[in-house]
Amino acid sequence: MENDYSILCYTRIPKEDIIYSAKLAYSMHLAYSPTGKEYKALNHNSGVLFAKATDNEDKTMNAKSLKNPYLFRLKDGNFGVVAIRCEAYGEDDEESKGKVLFFTSEDLIQYSEIGLIDLHNDTYIKAVSCEYDADKNTYVLAWCGEDNRWYSNDIKDLYDLECKTKAESIEAIMMASPPEDLKIEGIVPGNIIRVSKQIGEQLCLRLTTPYNVSIEVPNQIIASSLEVLKNTRAKAIYSDGSTAYKSIDWNVKDVKWNQPGEYDIRGTIHQDHYEFPFATNRADPCIAKWKNKYYFIATNDADSNHTLYIREADSIPELLTAKEELILDSVTYDDIGNLLWAPELHVIDDDLYIFHAATPGEFFHEECHVMKLKEGGKPTCKDDWSRPMRVVKKDGTYLCEAGKTISLDMTCFKWNDEYYVSWSERQFLPVDIGAWLYIAKIDPKEPWKLTTDPVLLSKPDYGWANNHTFVDEGPFALMTEDKIFLTFSSAAVDATYVVSYLEAKSCADLLNVDSWTKCNYPILTSRSVEGEYGPGHNSYVIDDNGDVWNAYHARPGVEGPRSSGLRRVHFDIYGYPVLAMTEEMDVNPKLKQVKTKLVIPS
Repeated sequence: MENDYSILCYTRIPKEDIIYSAKLAYSMHLAYSPTGKEYKALNHNSGVLFAKATDNEDKTMNAKSLKNPYLFRLKDGNFGVVAIRCEAYGEDDEESKGKVLFFTSEDLIQYSEIGLIDLHNDTYIKAVSCEYDADKNTYVLAWCGEDNRWYSNDIKDLYDLECKTKAESIEAIMMASPPEDLKIEGIVPGNIIRVSKQIGEQLCLRLTTPYNVSIEVPNQIIASSLEVLKNTRAKAIYSDGSTAYKSIDWNVKDVKWNQPGEYDIRGTIHQDHYEFPFATNRADPCIAKWKNKYYFIATNDADSNHTLYIREADSIPELLTAKEELILDSVTYDDIGNLLWAPELHVIDDDLYIFHAATPGEFFHEECHVMKLKEGGKPTCKDDWSRPMRVVKKDGTYLCEAGKTISLDMTCFKWNDEYYVSWSERQFLPVDIGAWLYIAKIDPKEPWKLTTDPVLLSKPDYGWANNHTFVDEGPFALMTEDKIFLTFSSAAVDATYVVSYLEAKSCADLLNVDSWTKCNYPILTSRSVEGEYGPGHNSYVIDDNGDVWNAYHARPGVEGPRSSGLRRVHFDIYGYPVLAMTEEMDVNPKLKQVKTKLVIPS
């Protein structure tokens, strides 16, 4: 149709391991074109579909990747993808010999991995295509083997994962050729399909960062004082149709508030500026508001994680220059001797707590702890905090067996009047299985005590999550009226660190793993914001204007120190969080100046 979009699927040529490794390059990427001529990469030219790792009996995983993805329409109108599953770095996968990997999707954003379709041929398949033949009511799956010859199988039901027909020799399949001058870094083109304008636009809106396109203010404001005038907010409109409301710094030097009448006034859209980084050698940052004050705490990389410092201020911008006060070190308590990691401030029934990880000395004894601010205590006073209490399960035993399994990055949130914690746990003995995410309920009176059994939420089973190491960690809840997003960080804590999320509906049972949907791809990476490498370990705070802010760490350079950054969280037109919106995208500098007519009533 005339208004259809062309969607190109592709993989990329791997770059240096720390920049864009094979585990990232060997995934399905998407580009779009409304005209079929010029294509633009989506998701910052990062993959959107990855092959899942396979599981071993000892709970370890085998990382997998994919090559030569082919995108097609299913009989029901949804989308299918067939691809060659390979080992993590592109080698042939013995388990996939004679098989092709099959996925489905309703919108080309969220995918389900159905499994390997067994073609019962003893050859490594090198390329594949699939189309539905309506006349035959069957799928024609064509593939190229190691002999470079093409074959096809008619398959009635792809979901059966068992091909019941004999392969027939066919002429080589020629993919639709994209333009030769594709300006997409590293692209290895696959096939092209046409989708409706609705699907194409939704795909583009979800997989590109919105940017400010207009600012609206009332043509006339009736106000009898500056305080009333300040209540008027500008409406910022973004490229995807989403909106946000902004305060305005008005110039009223010529306004005589005691003289009724009309005044032409000008103003500037208010925007707090947060240079990255605002705190060097501060990782895993957390900002919280308690009793009309804001507090900042983070892992201290400057002294190899032996101290925790806190800042206090009346506003978030003032935290940037606030004095740091020591509240915990690795010498005060016998059982707290090293690696003070990932502190988080949480308010539970009006009391202030710090969740953090610590060990008596050895890394393999790192465990989650909780400190409580004493009644009437001052958060910046070290002596007003309780001794750290190690987290225990509902039967009173410790959360993990020290020396075998570590726990860290515990976060806390309230949802539907109940308190939950989520954390990362990594078993090292008898084998290292990687860091997995868990969730449980807690007793709000004693939040270091679980009241339910831990429930596994996520394993690092995608290439972006097991890059350099198998890790899912740093969960933190981001809530809207109808959904909860649990963002988390994955991969090694280097320039390959990334952020993704799990989501659940407001009415869901959060202890039922089926209530959660895991995003297929990371939403914040080293490709999201120029100059920020390995972004992750997010936390969120709401300011006095109702804006949500994302505190995170990243590196100012591939080998730079972990350092804290701060950026507004935008919610796109579909209600999903956007973590990569820079200040210039949030408010277009060319639109910051506004004007209106002020009417002072008699």
